[in-house]
Amino acid sequence: MPPARPRVRHGVKSIGFLSFGHWTPSPSSQTRSAADVLLQSIELAEAAEELGADGAYFRVHHFARQLASPFPLLAAAGARTSRIELGTGVIDMRYENPLYMAEDAGAADLIAGGRLQLGVSRGSPEQVVDGFRYFGYAPREGQTSADMARERTEVLLRVLEGEGFAQPAPRPMFPNPPGLLRLEPYAEGLRERIWWGAGSDATAVWAAQQGMNLMSSTLKDAESDEPFHVQQAHQIEAFRKAWAEAGHERTPRVSVSRSIVAITDDRDRALFGRGGQDRDQVGYIDGPNPAIFGRSYAAEPDVLARELAEDEAVAAADTLLVTVPNQLGVEYNAHLLESLLVHVAPALGWR
Repeated sequence: MPPARPRVRHGVKSIGFLSFGHWTPSPSSQTRSAADVLLQSIELAEAAEELGADGAYFRVHHFARQLASPFPLLAAAGARTSRIELGTGVIDMRYENPLYMAEDAGAADLIAGGRLQLGVSRGSPEQVVDGFRYFGYAPREGQTSADMARERTEVLLRVLEGEGFAQPAPRPMFPNPPGLLRLEPYAEGLRERIWWGAGSDATAVWAAQQGMNLMSSTLKDAESDEPFHVQQAHQIEAFRKAWAEAGHERTPRVSVSRSIVAITDDRDRALFGRGGQDRDQVGYIDGPNPAIFGRSYAAEPDVLARELAEDEAVAAADTLLVTVPNQLGVEYNAHLLESLLVHVAPALGWR
């Protein structure tokens, strides 16, 4: 018997974009180089802020013609914006030195004035076999790469607490404060702005126990025969239940990602007029268990509003990240965001 349907939440939502940062030398692409992607990512963050969007999030993929090293980009976007949240969805912790990452993240967060929202996880399938080994990292004997990612995340979380842990030198080059030393620069509050990209109900529960926000994407382990959005809503409910049981004092945040296009003009119709992938898909990624991929949405605003109103996970989340076709350029992606914010969000009570 499937579990009871989760409680559906309505009301105002934080709405942002999620860019995978693809680039290709093809003449049909507006991003033909890595420099194009990086500079246009900053410009799109600026445009999104002007439109009133709440977040600019960037995917991280290694060994690919996509965005890879997030902190220079986040710092640059932070210097060029003043209000919008800046985040990742997600950083693969198998590739990270958590202490060096804490320094980079702290610096970028201070430049942005405390606006970073960092999504981290075990990561998704990469372009090469065990790419983290080329970065000099490997699981210990008896440890999986997923174990390694979670262990590194726990180290990152401890360091971001800001407690001293390093024994100071007896004759330092510069004077030290008393006691053990912490990493610098320290960004106040960043520990509470770490999100875990959960691909299963169990990892969502683990994220809650660790005191991380939940970031749920357009795919997850297929853990029942229910539609994707219902399975994802159950995942969110399991996360919130585990959060309450852990006794954390603050209220957690939950984001879901969706591909959404509001068709409002002839350009939209020409590019997306055939509609979205209006059915879930089930397949295999890199493990023995099947994964379920959620549908996408492409329709006129009134149709979109009706369809999205039936998406239980979107209703349950407080944050919606809309994936953007970044190779179509800044101007067109800003248009897509504006269409969603102006024509769809108000009809659903999100604005």
